[in-house]
Amino acid sequence: MSANSKIALVTGGSRGLGKNMALSLARKGFNVIVTYNSRQDEAEAVVAEIEKGGQKAAALQLNTADTKGFDGFVEQFTAVLTNTFGTDRFDFLINNAGTASNAAVSDVSEDDVDAMYTIHFKGVVFLTQRLLPILNDGGRIINISSGLARLTYPGRAVYGAMKSAVETLTRYMAQELGPRGIAVNVVAPGAIATDFGGGVVRDNPEVNKHIASITALGRVGLPDDIGGVVAFLCTDEARWINAQRIEVSGGQGL
Repeated sequence: MSANSKIALVTGGSRGLGKNMALSLARKGFNVIVTYNSRQDEAEAVVAEIEKGGQKAAALQLNTADTKGFDGFVEQFTAVLTNTFGTDRFDFLINNAGTASNAAVSDVSEDDVDAMYTIHFKGVVFLTQRLLPILNDGGRIINISSGLARLTYPGRAVYGAMKSAVETLTRYMAQELGPRGIAVNVVAPGAIATDFGGGVVRDNPEVNKHIASITALGRVGLPDDIGGVVAFLCTDEARWINAQRIEVSGGQGL
């Protein structure tokens, strides 16, 4: 199958890192389906940009906190595969969608823990499970973690712990899906200047300066630093990379 007929699904692909991943995948010659939670306009803008570059694209609504809605999403996804791409299968799953949490263990609420668990771990498990029957053998799964699974910052304990869980899950997925030739890896971005977490890294000069000071390459990350790594992991050149955690942080907190 040629690159220009392969299809990637990027959850949370309407903005931030997910948008960059989607555009980077398209530049590699892949077709892309992005999901959005509430900002359909942003998702449609990503679709238009991908189509302008010559690839096919589509956008679907998905709330990864609502695991009960996954069966309905898969039905819509399958319909889009058939109607827009002329197939009933896809090749690359990028589990990117997520939200931030900023509460100390002494203060965090049960609702916040439940939300982090559902979005960042349970959602990844069950969305992947639902999609495995239509993921092509020889495909790729890329789970997005965080530098906060290795580094510690006050207020990020629950978020970091859930990302650590995803990293362990990834190794098990790689083992279980190996017989199908599906490689499963983790990309763990460091601090990136986006609107994630209220845009604190991008918009707070003190935070930005501090992170730059503890990063070997001397600056905070940008979305363009991440998307290309995800896209590379979907190429033939990356076929022997499996069950790995790839931190993309510029050497933060060494």
